[in-house]
Amino acid sequence: MPSLSIVDIIERFPDFRVALVVAEDLRIPASRSAALAGEIAAAEEACRQTWSGAELSAIPGVAAWRAAYKGFGIKRTSYRSSVERLIKRVLAGGALPGVNALVDLYNLVSLTSALCLGCDDLDLTQGDLAFRFSREGDTFIDMGAEADEDPNDPPKLGEVVYADARHVLCRRWNWRQDARSAVSAKTRRVALTAQSNGFGDVERAAAHVGRLIERECGGSCRIVTAGPAQPVVAF
Repeated sequence: MPSLSIVDIIERFPDFRVALVVAEDLRIPASRSAALAGEIAAAEEACRQTWSGAELSAIPGVAAWRAAYKGFGIKRTSYRSSVERLIKRVLAGGALPGVNALVDLYNLVSLTSALCLGCDDLDLTQGDLAFRFSREGDTFIDMGAEADEDPNDPPKLGEVVYADARHVLCRRWNWRQDARSAVSAKTRRVALTAQSNGFGDVERAAAHVGRLIERECGGSCRIVTAGPAQPVVAF
C-alpha cells in the first residue's frame, strides 16, 4: 500500500498538515456544471467583499504561506503560493480559471478555505508520495511555463517539494505543478492534497472537496491526514 510522508520537513515546519483525498472511478466533465459555476461566482464575490482593499499580507492564509516560503529561503513575492495567486487574481477583478470540473472545484475550495490545494493523476505517479527537501537529480517539467520559457526547471537544493518515487510533482511546496501528472479528461484516479501551514482546517477542506468530486465527477473518495502526530499515512 502506498504512503504519503512529511517526515523530511516536519521538524523545521511543525505547523504543516496535509489532508490527502484519493478519488477513484472518476468521469471528469470538460467544463463546470451550472451548480458549480454558481458556487464559484458566489465564492469570488465573497472573497472580494471580505478582502477588498486589504494588503495580501493581511490575509491569514496568505501570510502563513509567505512565512513558510521564507522558511526555506524564498523571500520574493514573485514566487507566490497557489492560494495567494488565486486570491490576488480574484481581488483584481478576475475569475477563477476554467480548466475542467475537477480543477475548477478544488480551486473553489482553495479560495473559500484559503488553503493550498493541488491534484495529480494517480495513474501517472509512481510509488510513495512525500513532501520533502529537494535532492540532487530531482527533475521537474513546469506545467505553467510560458511559450518562451524552458519547462525543464529542476528545483534548487533545499527547496520544499512534493514528489513521487520518480520526480518532483510540485515545486516550492505548491508553487507550480509538473506537467507529467496533470489531470485531464482521461484521468480516472487522483491524489489531491489540501495543505496548511499554521492556518486553516485541512480536514474540513478535504471533506468539502470530496463531496464536490462525488457530485460533479462521480466515483468515490477516501481521506487521510498527515501531521506532526502521524507524519506517514498509508492510502
